Amino acid sequence: MYSQSVQSYMPSVLRTFALSLAISVLGMAIGTQVPAALFLPLAILEIAMLIGAFFLRKKKAIGYTFLYIFTFISGITTFPIIAHYTAVAGSNVVLMAGVTTTVVFSGLALYATTTKRDLSFLGGMLMAALLALIAISIFNIFSPLSSTAMLVFSFIGILVFSGYILYDFNRMKQYGVTAEEVPLMALNLYLDFINLFINILRFFGILSKD
Repeated sequence: MYSQSVQSYMPSVLRTFALSLAISVLGMAIGTQVPAALFLPLAILEIAMLIGAFFLRKKKAIGYTFLYIFTFISGITTFPIIAHYTAVAGSNVVLMAGVTTTVVFSGLALYATTTKRDLSFLGGMLMAALLALIAISIFNIFSPLSSTAMLVFSFIGILVFSGYILYDFNRMKQYGVTAEEVPLMALNLYLDFINLFINILRFFGILSKD
């Protein structure tokens, strides 16, 4: 199915992913000093880079510099979310969300890399669900959802990004990873992790207020 040399790059993906998370945390720390007026431009830049990554991934043109710049900016733009839930729900809720995310991510990664099942069939369903989540997010900007609806939305988000964790790890196991794909796969795992964290944080935050 794949050569040993190709498969051996999975540890490189995990190391690159871990470094990406560390750079994101650094971005969150820097975010405490960033003027509020800069968060929207940075968020727009982050979205633009994400769209660019979608097209670059087909050419396997995503490099380490792109990955680390993106995760740094992502960390900065994630800070206001963390600050909001720290203020309304308390730092314990944020800490619990972080621990829960790490446990869920690790558990799903372990299952996906040890199961003999090929989970490629999840790809289409996950993409459709992700597009639906994006559409609802845009709708929420113009017509805010109720607390109950946001709770359901967050729970669905948790399921979708949990599915992506299974899909991405299983795909690496089934088809291997080339050296050129390392930054791309690390970016996928980073997006899985950070989006799972945000949805779990929002879910816990809403529950803590009810």
